Amino acid sequence: MSTPKILAIGKATQDVFLKSDEFSPYMEGKVAYTHLPLGTKMEVDDIKFATGGNASNVAVTFARQGLESSYMWTLGHDPASETVLQDLDREGVDTSHVVRDDKYRAGYSNILIATDGERTILNNRGISTDASGKDLDLEAIAEADWIYPTSLALGGIDLLRVVIDKAEESGVKVMLNPAGPELAEPAKLKALLSSVDVLCVNKEEMQMLVDGETSEELVRHALHYVPVAIVSDGPRGVVASDGKTIVSAGMYEDVPVVDRTGAGDAFASGFLSQWSQGKSLKEAIVFGSANSTSVVTKYGAKEGILRQGIVLHDMPVEEKDF
Repeated sequence: MSTPKILAIGKATQDVFLKSDEFSPYMEGKVAYTHLPLGTKMEVDDIKFATGGNASNVAVTFARQGLESSYMWTLGHDPASETVLQDLDREGVDTSHVVRDDKYRAGYSNILIATDGERTILNNRGISTDASGKDLDLEAIAEADWIYPTSLALGGIDLLRVVIDKAEESGVKVMLNPAGPELAEPAKLKALLSSVDVLCVNKEEMQMLVDGETSEELVRHALHYVPVAIVSDGPRGVVASDGKTIVSAGMYEDVPVVDRTGAGDAFASGFLSQWSQGKSLKEAIVFGSANSTSVVTKYGAKEGILRQGIVLHDMPVEEKDF
């Protein structure tokens, strides 16, 4: 089997992580995660810089797993755009499909990290292409085996339609882990699912698309629309099915959580990095879980992403016939 070519499409950001003992959900009288009081000065103990953005994050997983990883979006010549491209180039991600113009600008996020690893994000989306996909090199989609579109900013569900139509026309497979801009219109999103090969969402998001109370019910109902469905439910793990078997997995490992940013990206991209190479549903779920677990032990969405050749240990997994 040849090395899969995967094209990630969507926004990228410069992330600034701010950590402080004052950002604690457990300290009596602390209001940082209810509101930030005006006129006060809060001490920040630590500051870290990293790049993020869902599509940029997943492209790094694919590259670190030895796949042919490419990234497509519109970026500018601003410092954040420069940093994003430098990071991706350093990771071995092909950025030749990035269109750069002074009218565009990468996103920028200030991320307040609580003492339990949860976070509040002050997000600026930057300036990117619109719903038409103007300036995007859409012909590059035909060169891939898989595409992973997500977080399409102002283009949202309409741009997702353009991208998925091009993939379908070109015989290219689609994994979808939709972000806010796509989830904002669930009815339109549901109408796209017949052209999606793998759908990965959390439990609350899947309940926007199909009926069901449990993760297994949701997965079974989602298989009426897509060949592979995955539902995550935080620390309660994931349930996935390809219509042949159903895999239920718990937490890969109980680790101290530093920052949950990028955990979902790491799981979904970890899954596809193995599934695209012909690994079993169970193997792909285990790797996705391990990748996500590793990411939350580091600041940012990329530093903890696993590299090729990592040896995994067993985890709680149940597999049964569909």
